[in-house]
Amino acid sequence: MFEWFRIAKKLKEQGVLGMNDRNYSVIAKCNKRSLYTLVDDKVKTKKLANEVNINTPKMIGIIEHQYQVKNLLDIVKGYKTFVIKPAHGSGGKGVLVIKEYDGEFFYSASGDRLTFKDVYQHVSNTLSGLFSLGGKYDVALIEEAVIFSDVFKNFSYHGVPDVRVIVYKGYPAMVMMRLATQESGGRANLHQGAVGVGLDVKTGATLNAVMHNKPILIHPDTGANLLDLKVPFWKEHLLIGALAYDMTGLGYLGADIVLDKNRGPMMLEVNARPGLAIQIANGCGLKSRLEEIDKFYPKNLIAKERIDWVLNYEK
Repeated sequence: MFEWFRIAKKLKEQGVLGMNDRNYSVIAKCNKRSLYTLVDDKVKTKKLANEVNINTPKMIGIIEHQYQVKNLLDIVKGYKTFVIKPAHGSGGKGVLVIKEYDGEFFYSASGDRLTFKDVYQHVSNTLSGLFSLGGKYDVALIEEAVIFSDVFKNFSYHGVPDVRVIVYKGYPAMVMMRLATQESGGRANLHQGAVGVGLDVKTGATLNAVMHNKPILIHPDTGANLLDLKVPFWKEHLLIGALAYDMTGLGYLGADIVLDKNRGPMMLEVNARPGLAIQIANGCGLKSRLEEIDKFYPKNLIAKERIDWVLNYEK
């Protein structure tokens, strides 16, 4: 018992934001529940983002009913690569990335060869709510796959890496990049074995890197030195996060952003309840960052002005 209190005290002193503190002191105060629907539905989020000129992957189609699943080949006609995802999914569950379709077989990002029956069943499971929040009936969103930027070809195993920006009251507070591994099946999901790289908010350069919450320096599959990682178009990444705040009104959110080879930074989705593993990836606490924003950062600035402030802010 006393050991638990000692650990809790140490974490508090380091400015670590705990789950209860996040839920009651941050999310409950900053995020109106009426706004959750704007980000819990990926179709709605995408349409809203397009209205405010936030770059997102192109939507190919939507499957809403079981009888429409048989039309899948017609929907993706002309596309050799695409992504199928549940509109109300979370944590990467149910996201199927098709890297190639040769007219007979589908090949996933993890290298699996799938038949039409396999993909049909996946879409059908998506509609039935197998991957959705609360297991409720869902919609399958089909969109263009991101073309992997050559900048990160040595830092991620098969899958497209993404940048998670924690935005607090319109300002980027903490950032990390998630890199796919063989263990994670080509997905940028830390719980499935992806690498988390803490990034400097000002520069987009590596601060720290972890896998399964343990520090690492070298990518386990590619052998790349993670300290060499630096995200290009950094200001554009941060600006998407700031615009996500303007778009949703959520005072605390996580914006997931990918770098497309041809289209630049694109927003994949927004999370109203972003997890706290970003603190481990960065090797520092988030609570102190939020307190700093409350205390020193100006209010009533537009998105671009907020990003300029962050990039030029000196403690």
